[in-house]
Amino acid sequence: MNTSVEPYTTEDGREIGGVVMEMKNITLRFGGVVAIKDISFDIRQGEIRAIIGPNGAGKSSMLNVISGFYTPSEGSVWYQGAPRPPMKPYQIARQGVARTFQNIALFEGMSTLDNIMTGRLTHMKSSMLSQGLWWGKAQQEEAEHREIVEKVIDFLEIQTIRKTPVGRLPYGLKKRVELARALAADPKILLLDEPMAGMNVEEKEDMSRFILDVNDEFGTTIVLIEHDMGVVMDLSDRVVVMDYGKKIGDGSPDEVRNNQDVIDAYLGVAN
Repeated sequence: MNTSVEPYTTEDGREIGGVVMEMKNITLRFGGVVAIKDISFDIRQGEIRAIIGPNGAGKSSMLNVISGFYTPSEGSVWYQGAPRPPMKPYQIARQGVARTFQNIALFEGMSTLDNIMTGRLTHMKSSMLSQGLWWGKAQQEEAEHREIVEKVIDFLEIQTIRKTPVGRLPYGLKKRVELARALAADPKILLLDEPMAGMNVEEKEDMSRFILDVNDEFGTTIVLIEHDMGVVMDLSDRVVVMDYGKKIGDGSPDEVRNNQDVIDAYLGVAN
């Protein structure tokens, strides 16, 4: 594993840049319950960074800290070389952080196209009134955002369902629509909370391909939580392992796979 903070090129030709976000001694409490305890790690530009661990390890809580939904009780989040003050999730979205959710969060009665268009909301400049009247600059602005959304639809190969209400779609396609909505926001950092959960083998293969394509073609930094260890080891450049709110491993997939603490806590007893 490359442990320096200098940019480098992976064996498959991908560019990994310097540190873009850093968790410094993050502790998160809910009353007397400590969900995260003194965890530090960084995220580098252009990498796929996985967070793994057993149920209840604090993975989703950590993702919520990264996305700004939770403010850490102690420690700080550094973004692009500076400490990030407490911010609302929409403010962090405007900084270029987008996410999907463990439980699908889409507008079931709206079409695929309209759901994906909501990913452009933080980029819209016209007033609510002009948008509602669809007048003047609002018309031009919607056309520009619509063009971006259509490119995302083509990229994720969901042209045939663009006008279909999301509530009628099978689970795997709903997951893809949620990914499309996040991509429509044009994120610098994309957070994926269990993107493969509930999928069959074919759907997992498709989602894995799209994740790699997003990272490769757009250079998007990706942070994902995933329970499928085959997916994690195949996709990730580096892996953080959590257990009971603590960090017990951090390194390349091979390093994590051979870490005895990780083996004992999560991957099973080594032979």
